Amino acid sequence: MAVHFKLDYVNADGDISKYYPDFLVKLADKRVFIVETKGQEDLDVPLKMQRLRQWCEDINRVQANVQYDFVYVDQEGFDKYKPTSFRQSVDGFREYKG
Repeated sequence: MAVHFKLDYVNADGDISKYYPDFLVKLADKRVFIVETKGQEDLDVPLKMQRLRQWCEDINRVQANVQYDFVYVDQEGFDKYKPTSFRQSVDGFREYKG
């Protein structure tokens, strides 16, 4: 099922771009994680993650029905730590969390 979730952000060139995260993971306890995966980081990744972190903070401030969070999983970290569960990914991949 396509969700078409997207965020506008200012890219490395200073232009407005659209960012489509890779996955949404809905947990049974009314939490949703927005997941971004990257094989190789580019200049826009920190800008996208900053925007995503801000979006999560904003949406969680204005509603309490669902708790939104995000996780950034890079290829190097995935190869090094080899998580075997989503929980391990959430707990282990803390980059861009502030």
